[in-house]
Amino acid sequence: MSTDKHRATAAAILPLVGGPDNISSIAHCMTRLRLTLRDRSLVQDEALRALPAVLGVVEDATYQIVLGPGAVARVTPEFEALVEEARAATPATPAAPAAPAASGAITADDLAAQGAALKQAQKARNATPFKLFLRRIANIFVPLIPALIGCGIIAGLNGLLTNLGWVPSVVPALAAISAGFMSLIAVFVGHNTAKEFGGTPVLGGAVAAVIVFPGVAKIDAFGLELKPGQGGVLGALAAALLAVHVEKWCRRWVPEALDVLVTPTLTVLISGLVTLFGLMFLAGEASTAIGTFANWLLSSGGAFAGLVLGGLFLPLVMLGLHQALIPIHTTLIEQDGYTVLLPILAMAGAGQVGAAIAVYYRLPHNGSLRATVRSALPAGFLGIGEPLIYGVSLPLGRPFVTACIGGAAGGAFVGLFHQLGVAFGSTAIGPSGWALFPLLDGRAGAGTTLAIYAGGLLVGYLVGFAATYFFGFSRAQYAALNRSEDEPRATPADRPGTPAAPGPAAGPEPADPSVLTR
Repeated sequence: MSTDKHRATAAAILPLVGGPDNISSIAHCMTRLRLTLRDRSLVQDEALRALPAVLGVVEDATYQIVLGPGAVARVTPEFEALVEEARAATPATPAAPAAPAASGAITADDLAAQGAALKQAQKARNATPFKLFLRRIANIFVPLIPALIGCGIIAGLNGLLTNLGWVPSVVPALAAISAGFMSLIAVFVGHNTAKEFGGTPVLGGAVAAVIVFPGVAKIDAFGLELKPGQGGVLGALAAALLAVHVEKWCRRWVPEALDVLVTPTLTVLISGLVTLFGLMFLAGEASTAIGTFANWLLSSGGAFAGLVLGGLFLPLVMLGLHQALIPIHTTLIEQDGYTVLLPILAMAGAGQVGAAIAVYYRLPHNGSLRATVRSALPAGFLGIGEPLIYGVSLPLGRPFVTACIGGAAGGAFVGLFHQLGVAFGSTAIGPSGWALFPLLDGRAGAGTTLAIYAGGLLVGYLVGFAATYFFGFSRAQYAALNRSEDEPRATPADRPGTPAAPGPAAGPEPADPSVLTR
């Protein structure tokens, strides 16, 4: 039955994205089905958003359909199978999206259209070389997230059993299972780096494997002792990037008859030597500096640092700069066993949830927008914020700012406890909100760690709610939004400060888009 449900979801999505011939590649991350489309105009956005299984859509370098954790991993194979089965068939011409009904209220569809326009404009602004490079770096680490989550939860379970003194024979086995992936994560990073930048993946993994090889401890690199794992994921990233450049150079100059022997050999040899006698040391220093700075930042200025990080994370997401944090999180997990930054950054999602609840109660007559909030809130509590951001807060304008205020308050709460010496973090990246609870680890014990994180979420919810409820709408915006769908929309004469025109009403006018964000 579960397979049938996921296949039905895939079958519903396929015609709405233009059919199989409109799709050039299919992938998925933890929450999103990512499609590369040939013709963006064939996609029926509103119909997609209306599907019960779809939590939202995001347009970036790929067209991304938010399905949620777990569901996306089951829908994607079914979707791929349907595409393969239908490749030879002539796709049906997609139906044009239904015209919006002449409605009185500004509805969720109006906000969705505004959000889509904002996303498109932001996408154009984010298409800079630096941000595109960061996106490629993120593509290296995103496929590793499921393993990080699984191993992180097992590590937390192992710690709990160790503290309780239960099942001592099981503890070493759990330790091996949870630590095995992290001990070889450099190899996976090297493999994905070479794949992303156009090299041979296995060569990138082979060069990165040098970093974790135990025998490097016997090498004297210009008087400096090397340690297995020194440089970690940053060293693996740099080594694999070097390997890609060496491989491409070899492809240009090595005769084809010798390519199969010479190119792999030179790629691994040259990149491996540079890694051993340079990159491992430099990356090791960079990794140590990142860990030292992160811990110093929160221990010395925890409340203020938490306020800044929690408040600015959503704007960083909008600018595409949050992707630079992924290798930093991974480096901290590799060094300390957890990243202290993620629980603070997760407070941004708590502010979004609080703001959305305030929108729900502040606009009792706008049934369409309230329905959007109701459908998106469960995902928001689990840390999936896209439906709330692009469907509610961002197109409304002020609620996006007040949501950031809620995130700042939650971040300050968590950061304060770091400053007081109660440091904790997440053993994996990817989840947020309530889904982060199983991944939390810290020095003060599970109970204290969970209580502080829960307190931060509560502060984020409450402050985001209060800020949005009292300051989230201008008078004109509130008047335009808080009306039922059968009421006529405000004409210029109806707006505050404009005398009413005499004579009979002329009927509803189209919404003024500017009123949504005033």
